[in-house]
Amino acid sequence: MKYNISKSKAPEMPNLGKGTECIKLLLSQTSKDMHEPLVPMLFPVLGAHISGSEFQYPDLSWKEMCGQMAHLVADSGNNKGQLGNLVEAICRDFRQHDEEELKKLVEWAKQTKTRGANKEKPARPDTAILFPPTDTTRASFLLNAMGCEALGGRTQYFNLPEVEMADGLCGGRRQVSHMLRNIYDKARAGAMRATADGVTGNPILRACMTISSTPIAARSFYKNELFNGTFGRMVFSYKARTSRSGRIPRQGQYSDEFYQKLDEYLSRLDLCKGRYIIRPLNKLADKLAEDMASMADLTDDDVLWDMSKRALVSAWKAGCILWVLNNQTWTKAMGEMVEWLLYRDIWSKLRIFSDMLNGGDTSIQEASKAGPKNMLDSLPDTFNEAQLEALRLESGKNKEGTRNQLYQWMHRKFITYSAQTGLYTKTEEYLGKIEN
Repeated sequence: MKYNISKSKAPEMPNLGKGTECIKLLLSQTSKDMHEPLVPMLFPVLGAHISGSEFQYPDLSWKEMCGQMAHLVADSGNNKGQLGNLVEAICRDFRQHDEEELKKLVEWAKQTKTRGANKEKPARPDTAILFPPTDTTRASFLLNAMGCEALGGRTQYFNLPEVEMADGLCGGRRQVSHMLRNIYDKARAGAMRATADGVTGNPILRACMTISSTPIAARSFYKNELFNGTFGRMVFSYKARTSRSGRIPRQGQYSDEFYQKLDEYLSRLDLCKGRYIIRPLNKLADKLAEDMASMADLTDDDVLWDMSKRALVSAWKAGCILWVLNNQTWTKAMGEMVEWLLYRDIWSKLRIFSDMLNGGDTSIQEASKAGPKNMLDSLPDTFNEAQLEALRLESGKNKEGTRNQLYQWMHRKFITYSAQTGLYTKTEEYLGKIEN
């Protein structure tokens, strides 16, 4: 386990080495304080540019790059708006495509209005908007999904500057949870209805989404979605409040040279077609799955374990995108980025929601101090069962789970047991990992 997510400070992003040049290029247009918070937000919009491709996950399932969702959480006035500038830069080709599609709709509307009541109305043209506006309604979203499917399985991308905008897109607060889960799972819309114009379709929901909000708005929005799978499907990137430096952060100027370099990377995404198995990435995913299990055992936290499963899939998808951006070649730096993305996502969720995940109702300031406690770290190098039992009770856990936790630690070779003394001892292997 490379990162300690129990700390209040965010896991530090690794150096942007070989294979991450596109990420470095995009960050060149943002202020330094937004580099780490913005990186997880880049992959949904980049992934929306890949269609007609599937990648094999270690469980042998094939996954498309649609369904990626990320939520940037920071206090008001904390530079979240820089995400919108990056999104517009990356989606210039989407905007150009959408302008042509909108012209078709405008012309169709004109013809419809000019036809008399007794004349046959022209059929609505097949259109697909790749970057729909933020006030898109649920009906328009589903209609557009049909157009994207007819266009060859294209992905529509949404950037919502406020989390409440998801209500309108999904058809109201009650439908948000179901819709977001369907988007992540690339499910059918389940929207076939009989109308005066005929029967509507039931398209596959290929969409990616980024959302921005304050911590308070995020906590309010997800308070009823923490345990139904919606919360785990969303990647979170939390930026804590910074010091009062009195300096206005500087952004880039988005020069022609920048756009020229960016377009080279985007063309790699657009041209990626077919089925792929990225073996070094899948090997890394297997390792990270073991790390997540170890972390859950050290904290005896089932919520953390459940949360990590989909967080790993999201980080793996980011690795697929990096691989395509790097001319379908894998590097060590890309692996380090994938690992960091996984830990940052989990760290962000715990900083914002830890008290709510544990059934509490404290403020965001109190929640930011909480997090999963590595109980083995809190014990001396040599300890007995009673000491762990006391620590579990102090942490709000039952004493009945003490022996099972000891068994898991021994199974993972974190500790050894001496039948002669009745004591447990931390292994050199475990102590070496902690020191590193």
